[in-house]
Amino acid sequence: MKRLFAAFALLMAAPAGALLPTAPATEAPAEVEAAGPEIDDTLDAGADDRITERIEGIFAELPAFANVSVEVSQGVVSLSGVVPKQEDIARAEAIASRVSGVVTVENSLERDLSISAEGTGIADLADKWAGFVDMLPLIGLALLVWTAISVIGYLIAGLGALWHRLAPNSFLAELIASAIRFIFVVGGLVVALDILGAGALLGAVLGGAGVIGLALGFALRETIENYLASLMLSLRQPFRANDWVKIDDLEGRVIRLTSRATVLMTLDGNHLRIPNGQVFRAVITNYTRNPQRRFEFDLGVDADDDARAARQLGRDTLAGLDFVLDDPAPEARIMEVGDSNVVIRFLGWIDQEKTDWWKAQSQAIPAVKEALEDAGFGLPEPIYRLRFDPRSASVPFQQGAAATPAQESKPPAKKTVQQITVTETDEDVRPVNEIADMVERERRESGGEQDKDLLDSSRPVE
Repeated sequence: MKRLFAAFALLMAAPAGALLPTAPATEAPAEVEAAGPEIDDTLDAGADDRITERIEGIFAELPAFANVSVEVSQGVVSLSGVVPKQEDIARAEAIASRVSGVVTVENSLERDLSISAEGTGIADLADKWAGFVDMLPLIGLALLVWTAISVIGYLIAGLGALWHRLAPNSFLAELIASAIRFIFVVGGLVVALDILGAGALLGAVLGGAGVIGLALGFALRETIENYLASLMLSLRQPFRANDWVKIDDLEGRVIRLTSRATVLMTLDGNHLRIPNGQVFRAVITNYTRNPQRRFEFDLGVDADDDARAARQLGRDTLAGLDFVLDDPAPEARIMEVGDSNVVIRFLGWIDQEKTDWWKAQSQAIPAVKEALEDAGFGLPEPIYRLRFDPRSASVPFQQGAAATPAQESKPPAKKTVQQITVTETDEDVRPVNEIADMVERERRESGGEQDKDLLDSSRPVE
């Protein structure tokens, strides 16, 4: 009974809210983590001295922090003094903050800007000079290796007989020798820089060389184009020395083909240098390659004459000339009807090795002209007819001038082909080679430059 009475009394004493059901309690928010490690509320005796000794011992092993002062109070480190470089300021703070027991670091370091400061000014130059002196043996070894590799390249490139035997011409042989020398010199430089441990410098040198090469390529585009064109022309051999050629509208005999230009002697004896880039792109006419060459000229006969008979007479006249070849046979073609005549074109072939082209044409024209005139064919000049309309009757005429009745034109007599004997003239039609002789004489006298001639008579012509 006593227990029952005690429980009842306890129930009556409890507050009313305790009898009602309650919702489950929510979890408390997580505590925010501190930004750094917790700081002890007590400090061991002698901790500041131990921290100071530890930091000073570390800085004593680093030359950059020789002038740094360290003070520690209640775990707070104060750094003062000067350091050689700007990045050493942050470095010193990072080292001090890692020592156990350090609460924070007060960094008052400054960079030493004096002339004699380590890492700058005279001290820096002295250090670099000392480093250079220490590297002299290694630099000597690198130079020796570079020289040895370069000498080997020059010796290989100096095997001229081998490269001339392998290459189709002297120009390409010299190009191969130059490429070998360049490869060995650059390769020796790469090896020397690698011995010195200057890989970064090597990359910078190669990168700069690439940029400079690109700039020079744009600046010397025409020069490079001429150089490549010289190589192609030396391989193709489009003409021989002393050939009579026409390059676009430039005409002359070939003296030589150099690595930059083609040198011609014009028909009036002047030197003409044409860049090889232009020669390579040009249309080239070679008058020497085929000994047979055709000359042609036009004559106009009267429109009332028999053009077919004039054509036949002119063709027979050309065939009667000794210097005109029978095969191919001479030809005559009626080209057009002009204002007052019919134009006939006469063509004849000659052998340039026996007959001069200009002389042949100079003799053929008067021979055909005289044959046509002797046969009664007219070679009229241009005739213009004036017509006056009735309005011109009011134009006053000079007094005393009597008008004469116009004479009626008589119909021309019909002309027939006449056999005309062509007599030989005393003029010599053999070829004149004064320009060719000048070219040969210059090639013989130009010794040194002739060795640079890229024309090779032993190679086939394109």
